[in-house]
Amino acid sequence: MEEIAAAADVSPSSVYRYFGTKEGIILADEFDSLTDEELSEALDPNDLIGAIRAVAARFEPPVAGEAGTATFAQRRARYFFDEPSVRRASYQSLANASARLAPILATTGELSSAEAYVASSALVFGYFAALEQWHQDPDANPIGDTLTKALDVLKQL
Repeated sequence: MEEIAAAADVSPSSVYRYFGTKEGIILADEFDSLTDEELSEALDPNDLIGAIRAVAARFEPPVAGEAGTATFAQRRARYFFDEPSVRRASYQSLANASARLAPILATTGELSSAEAYVASSALVFGYFAALEQWHQDPDANPIGDTLTKALDVLKQL
């Protein structure tokens, strides 16, 4: 954390205050900074999977690696799934995202609070499960294709 603070030219306490932990730095992304209004605009109650996919696509940088070099998304996924402390912390982050999305889904009047929470949890944790499947074989398909195909399973439920 001290090295990160030095590189960012801020105090270590600022890094701890903003991110909390080393895992928090890895897990932090732009989703955390979206306002509830921005999330409401992005969520289409008639196509929740498409909406989640569209929101997620904003945070999947199309950084291509050189031959034999992992892309940014591959390196980040490796931390999510291969580092036990990051994986544990990611579950709390996913639960927080579900809790954030549920009230937005409930405001449509089409879902009760309980239904909205179940739907948001299925979407968020389903996204994570789909990302893990891509992580296991990232060269088989582009990340977007893998996530779309995997999340389509939720439409069948």
